[in-house]
Amino acid sequence: MPAYNRNERRKSMAERRPSASYAPSKIPHLTGLEKPNEHSLKLDHCDILILGTGLVESVLAAALAWQGVEVLHIDHNNYYGDSSSTLTIDQLKKWCIEVNQGKVRHFLDAQIYIPGGKRTNEFNSKDYGIDLTPRIVFSQLDLLALLIKSRVYKYLEFQSLLNFHVFENDNFKSNISNTTKEHIFTDQLLSLTTKRLLMKFLKFVLQDNNDPEKKKILVDNSHVKIEDFLANSFGLKLPQLDELIYLIGLANRSGTRTPEAVARIKRFLVSFDVYGNFPVMVSKYGGPGEISQGFCRSAAVAGTTYKLDTTLVDFDPQLKIAKFSDGSSVKIQEKVVAAPTQVPKFLATSYKEASEKLQPFTVTRLTTIVRKDCKEWMSENESSAVVVFPPESLPTNNVHTVQVVIQNGGSGVCPQGQSIWYSHTCEQNADKAKKDLESAFEKMENAILRESATNLENLLDKKDFVVNDRGTPMLVNSFKLGESLQSFVPKETLDIVCKFGYVQTTYINPDLSNVLSASNTSNNITHATVSDTDDIMFLNMPSAEISYDGIISEVKMLYKRITGSDEDFFDVDFEDEDDDYERAAASTSAVIDSELDMNDDLDYDPVHHEPFGAGEMEL
Repeated sequence: MPAYNRNERRKSMAERRPSASYAPSKIPHLTGLEKPNEHSLKLDHCDILILGTGLVESVLAAALAWQGVEVLHIDHNNYYGDSSSTLTIDQLKKWCIEVNQGKVRHFLDAQIYIPGGKRTNEFNSKDYGIDLTPRIVFSQLDLLALLIKSRVYKYLEFQSLLNFHVFENDNFKSNISNTTKEHIFTDQLLSLTTKRLLMKFLKFVLQDNNDPEKKKILVDNSHVKIEDFLANSFGLKLPQLDELIYLIGLANRSGTRTPEAVARIKRFLVSFDVYGNFPVMVSKYGGPGEISQGFCRSAAVAGTTYKLDTTLVDFDPQLKIAKFSDGSSVKIQEKVVAAPTQVPKFLATSYKEASEKLQPFTVTRLTTIVRKDCKEWMSENESSAVVVFPPESLPTNNVHTVQVVIQNGGSGVCPQGQSIWYSHTCEQNADKAKKDLESAFEKMENAILRESATNLENLLDKKDFVVNDRGTPMLVNSFKLGESLQSFVPKETLDIVCKFGYVQTTYINPDLSNVLSASNTSNNITHATVSDTDDIMFLNMPSAEISYDGIISEVKMLYKRITGSDEDFFDVDFEDEDDDYERAAASTSAVIDSELDMNDDLDYDPVHHEPFGAGEMEL
């Protein structure tokens, strides 16, 4: 294994292409944050000390800093993001070693495989940006609203994501990710009866949550499984159940309660036509790690002091003096906020005692880089896709879903002609989870090889095609697995650059019920903190949720515990002369790196926007 270059750091989006449209009085370069300036070297006090530059910690630092709170933000790594980092391959090698040595709390069993042979050294580590906790951004989401409000979106670049695929009956079926009335009624694979049942359910989902009839139905079915609700109340059956629950709702297992499942499905539907004819976006050049850096830059503009490669080595709770690995000492006026992976040794016992009160959940992840761009799975001009394997869809009889996010070189996370497959499952048995992930990889590998094969001409016939609305014949499924192809078995295998897996633990329930529940109080905020001391707050690990749901609510809980109220959370006048909230929201679409023609999609009111248009969901 080649020696790890400690100074290696993949440049962030902000460094590669600084935004010319955002010009505060001072934008600190990340290199400046890593090498403390004279002010930080002379720092002798602060209000809040935050350990770790993960996404939650970075948003919290920026929120506090913009309200005049003096924040010292440190990380014992020499890169940003902590457990939400975007890392190079060489950084991953070192990270895996540290995990298996027990040096990275809440991660275990890290394995990395790089094939040998003549192609082993045919890649540059810095060409890859691999997320430890990959995420997708729903267009109608509180995080995106905060990115706009805080102007952090101007440090980032977004791409659209339209293609969602579901695997069922040992086959990749056509999806209903473009869930509009026109799409459903022109889908030749659906019967007229099924189309009307689908439209009836979607109309119910899109009703206002305060509608008395909808509210009563949800209350009456509050403990009913969503599968039973869809079958009994709307007459829906497979495969629509899988597509609605696991593809659109992105549920992680069967048996989700009806209100939660309906909310997840609505999250998808209302995200269409906010910034274009797609429901989801991904941040280019990396996910949570890039967004974390954006909020760190915002916090630095507001006065936060940053130190990387720095560890808290001692804290006197009486004098409130913190001592660091670089020899400096700082008085902490208020609190110490610590990410789980950054808890110093002298606080390990306190953290363990506090965390033992909570139920742990595991997330098993498998990330594979392949030398194939997988464009067959993506819409034109897009660089990402999502694949979902519902329960019991794999030969391993998976109980939990396997969710996969695919990004190719167009997303800036790997070279052109390659792609990264991020897959994960919430299966709590680690051995079973690994088998499920490997089985899903094998199914996807066969599918993409079959899709991209050049010797299929003699295997296709008329039943494998439908005619689209432009009169052009097209294959029935987004994955070319028409009936004539099911017996086609590729003889080759994918060329793998790197394969990387690990198990992550968290105290956030995979269904986010202990994050988003209205019953959470300051005494049982299990998602936000596992500490009951006055001076030190221990945070949580990232959840298994594929979206950014729950992030902002978690930060607000923390902010309220620190300041006493969340009413002024990012309540900041950025003094942009010609840039109010609505104009900022509209201009966000300009940084979505897609060549889709969206000229007609930008004329909307972001506050009162109706995604489907007036009356469009009428039967």
